[in-house]
Amino acid sequence: MAGFDVGKIDDVIHGRFRLGIMAYLADAEVADFNELKALLQATQGNLSIHLRKLEEAGYIKIEKSFLARKPLTRARITAPGRKAFANYVAAMAKLVGE
Repeated sequence: MAGFDVGKIDDVIHGRFRLGIMAYLADAEVADFNELKALLQATQGNLSIHLRKLEEAGYIKIEKSFLARKPLTRARITAPGRKAFANYVAAMAKLVGE
């Protein structure tokens, strides 16, 4: 496996929940909290922690608003997040020889 650099695997994205969030947002662009919670079969607290980690890295932006007086939290992938995800996918493809 010449040329593979384990350092190119982004630890922020590599976890199962964070990878799922990034993969979904790379396609959907934006998703609400409950949509991600159901998709990932995550608890509210667990999902919140992973979203915060991605937000701190600058990979997603969290938008909070109200819809019919109910709180609405949405996650949106950022340009740096899209680039980081593409780099992660490329590193993983190199790992499996694609």
